[in-house]
Amino acid sequence: MTLEAPATPRATPVPWTAIVFFSALLLLAFYDVLAGMLDEWLNDGDMGHGLAVPPFAAYVAWRARDRLLALPRSHSAWGFALIAWGGLQLAAGTLGAEMFVARTALVITLAGIVLALGGFPLFRALAFPLFALLFMVRIPNILYLQVTFPLQLFASAVASSVLTWIDIPVFREGNILHLANRDLSVVDACSGIRSLLTLTFLSLVYAYLFDEKPWMRAVLFVLTIPIAVAANAFRVTMTGIVSAYKPELAEGTLHELEGGMIFFLAVLCMFAAHHAIEFAWNRLKRTA
Repeated sequence: MTLEAPATPRATPVPWTAIVFFSALLLLAFYDVLAGMLDEWLNDGDMGHGLAVPPFAAYVAWRARDRLLALPRSHSAWGFALIAWGGLQLAAGTLGAEMFVARTALVITLAGIVLALGGFPLFRALAFPLFALLFMVRIPNILYLQVTFPLQLFASAVASSVLTWIDIPVFREGNILHLANRDLSVVDACSGIRSLLTLTFLSLVYAYLFDEKPWMRAVLFVLTIPIAVAANAFRVTMTGIVSAYKPELAEGTLHELEGGMIFFLAVLCMFAAHHAIEFAWNRLKRTA
């Protein structure tokens, strides 16, 4: 009687020809979209994090390469339907000059290629990096406007309350703070949308790299929203305090440096929130 070693699962051959073909078509069809997004990542402070999104998604896929290669793969007609949908959406977005529609069509088409070439097992395995790619797309202008103004009002209201509490004379008119020596306007750049977009993406990166629990990504993602909003309200408050005593320090490089320090504080709050949740989770498991 002889013992045979268990067969090692063989990796499914990679369809390089099809991948190269569809990648070339994707780049050709979305060249203008990609060029516009790259220009925005390099020159728009609200979307500076977009430059890190594709490398992160690629790293997630590369890190899972052994598991991906071991998956059974088959062609899916739903994938080709998704590719067709992405093409139609690209045409609609281009003709209607709607950047969000055209840019999300890129992610939809890429998801369709994955589904068409690898089937649902590969599609499910790559769902997270495909979702992460959405963070490289600017939110629609109509949503941007609906979000930024309430954030401006909230930050200015918090700042007004705190300044009044510490005996600094202030009168708030909408998103404008009237101080004794100057007016402080909480403009779009001070709404906190920039830190909100960046911090939510950073929460996904952090949770993926430092925590194996998939649900933690969703929890930290949700928690970063109030953290970013509170951090921006704190920034506006600090700007109001500085403006009341040293107006020259509330402008230019020092003002930008203050923004960087407040964002770093928000990141530390995210780290603290993660450790607090982890501590509570471990205690819950021990008592269960």
